Amino acid sequence: MSLNRAQVIGNLTRDPEIRQTQGGKTVASFGVATNFSWTDQSGQRQDKVEFHNIVAWGKLADICGQYLKKGGKVYVEGRLQTHDWQGEDGVKRYRTEIIADNVIMLDRKGASTEGYSSQPREVSLSREAKGLDQITENAPLAKSEEEVAIDDLPF
Repeated sequence: MSLNRAQVIGNLTRDPEIRQTQGGKTVASFGVATNFSWTDQSGQRQDKVEFHNIVAWGKLADICGQYLKKGGKVYVEGRLQTHDWQGEDGVKRYRTEIIADNVIMLDRKGASTEGYSSQPREVSLSREAKGLDQITENAPLAKSEEEVAIDDLPF
């Protein structure tokens, strides 16, 4: 038995970058910064920032690209995946990413993305393990295929 799960809560370091694969699948890439604080042996407060590379696919990628903005607070859940490649200088390089299965926007409705809030928006963007995309939220979704305007959103 094995487990590969990652959960982070932090702030977006950049707006999501949206791309299309040759097969037409949408991919969103963005960064999330998390903070860790501790007191060292001399009593001084120390802070460390970790930067996480996040990748979302399909409908989740579309929604991330539409609603996530730099500075916004977000919860991301997914699995770790590491890529390696040979650089032009001949050095082997590595990049570890979180492949997102679930993204929750944690900013309040109307809150500036420059700050953050402890009250989450009640919207969860998730992708089931079967590869089917869904949006779950406390209010039922409209069944219309029309474009959704920002003013129509419940958060």
